[in-house]
Amino acid sequence: MEVDILTEISVPTSVFDGKYTTNWEETFASRTHKMASSIIRELLKFTVHPDVISFAGGLPAPELFPIREVREACEYVLANYGPASLQYGPTEGHPELRRLLAEKMQKYGVPAEEENILITTGSQQALDLVGKVFIDPGDYILTSEPTYVGAIQAWSAYGARFLTVPMDDDGILIEPMEKLLQKYKVKFIYVLPNFHNPAGVTISEERRYKIIELAARYGTFIVEDDPYGELRFEGKDLVPLITLHKENVIYLCTLSKTLAPGLRIGWVTAPSRVINKLVLAKQGADLHTATFPQFIAADILGRGLLKEHVRKIRRVYRERRDVMLQAMEELFPEGVTWTRPQGGLFLWVTMPEKVDSERLLEKAKEEKVAFVPGFAFYPNGGGRNCMRLNFSNQPPERIREGIRRLANAIKAELRG
Repeated sequence: MEVDILTEISVPTSVFDGKYTTNWEETFASRTHKMASSIIRELLKFTVHPDVISFAGGLPAPELFPIREVREACEYVLANYGPASLQYGPTEGHPELRRLLAEKMQKYGVPAEEENILITTGSQQALDLVGKVFIDPGDYILTSEPTYVGAIQAWSAYGARFLTVPMDDDGILIEPMEKLLQKYKVKFIYVLPNFHNPAGVTISEERRYKIIELAARYGTFIVEDDPYGELRFEGKDLVPLITLHKENVIYLCTLSKTLAPGLRIGWVTAPSRVINKLVLAKQGADLHTATFPQFIAADILGRGLLKEHVRKIRRVYRERRDVMLQAMEELFPEGVTWTRPQGGLFLWVTMPEKVDSERLLEKAKEEKVAFVPGFAFYPNGGGRNCMRLNFSNQPPERIREGIRRLANAIKAELRG
């Protein structure tokens, strides 16, 4: 007779309840004091309510997820690879997926091979692994102002200090960047070249060459974060920085914005010596990225299905960007300005100095609309009169209504 072991266990009452309790606050590592909750993650608790129109998260449109393609891929993978797709896998990633991603990079002019590719659990893990491998406490990281909040969160835990450079419509400014490189020993430069999160701007081709030149001249390297590069609505594709100097750039990308974020598939392209060190760091974190989603992604990429899907989401997101821009033009009060991204998921709003976006968020919540206050993207303070808006997640009619509500909140804040 088979015994259900759970029914056989007698659980005694602990004699230690309420005694000798550990003071957990005293036991946490000192680096945990540098950890902070993401305001975006916290906002999602508010935005789950169906009557709230959210421009806060960087969420793709769920109605555009390729459900049929994923279902077919699941059936094909289980039928043809069965146990292998459910087994542990190599830390570097599923070989077929790495091969396909290497081919993808080669189309950008990067002579990448499988050995130059590491599959990560989303590109957020890639940021954390970069911090784990490269950042010592007190190291200087040079980035734009504003910059991606996930990078701030990942690298602050390793004791990074941030040097920030202002931006304009052509991206990060070169002259103040060089002044900082002259004054400080910078561990690396972090850039989001295409449709910047949160600013929405794209680094011009001329500045890309200058950034590469400066990094080489001052003995540092570049971390190029490119989650949105395929989501271009207009204008020409610009050369990735890694194409210009493949031995001095670590390139991060993801399928979260083009396929589905729930698969949690990202990757790093870098010199093999860097990949080898990142692999060791990843082994201690999660052994490897989940095997089954990697097989699914490889099947979809291998059949060329992602290309048509990307074309579709580009059309939809362009329409939603245009709707948001038009509504802001009609409804936002005088003195409010914003960027006009050529692609991606976000635009950046700058309001009169008297408007505090954190305080404005409380008024916006009363109107049942949400955004991300600008200060979250400034590691050294600033951005209080700014906010990031996402246009990909809401259909056009809700974008118009959400901008109307947000305009009401801004006008109320301006009235004081």
